[in-house]
Amino acid sequence: MDYKTAEQSQITLSELMLPSHSNFSGKIHGGHILNLMDQVVFACSSKHSGHYCVTASVNRVDFLHPVEVGEILTLRASINFTGRTSMVVGVRVDSENIQTGKSNHCNSSYFTMVAKDSSGENVPVPGLLLNDKEDVRRYVRSIHRQEQRKNRDSNFQPESFLVNEHLAELEQHNVQVTDDLV
Repeated sequence: MDYKTAEQSQITLSELMLPSHSNFSGKIHGGHILNLMDQVVFACSSKHSGHYCVTASVNRVDFLHPVEVGEILTLRASINFTGRTSMVVGVRVDSENIQTGKSNHCNSSYFTMVAKDSSGENVPVPGLLLNDKEDVRRYVRSIHRQEQRKNRDSNFQPESFLVNEHLAELEQHNVQVTDDLV
């Protein structure tokens, strides 16, 4: 089996944020940033696998800092985990004010990408060669994130969910339960 380092597939994309990218409040639209994230992740995963890749899932997108028109947005993508036909690609988004030089971390997210052949079938991807403690940390973190997702998915299946086991949790939240459920 082939192995590649994360560095061999890393992609960096920088783009000037224009007024056409802004929303009604004058900040860069989150959808535009997500589109750029998907592009850089596609390039990274395709470079690693040597195949066309599709987005299977996106794990948690938190917009930490608004992006202003006129700032440079830099996205860095790196392979964090490899399965048989899938890869978890971490992407970090930073904005930079070109007048002051001040940078802000805007977003970090994890995309699961699947490699496809020309007929659309899943194909095996090269494994990941881990070189240092940070590579191991990212790989293991991806394993744990996948396990948490599987547990979350299985614990809340509609056919097995027991409402009465969770009603007490709701007392601490901004919600009201009708008498029909109690």
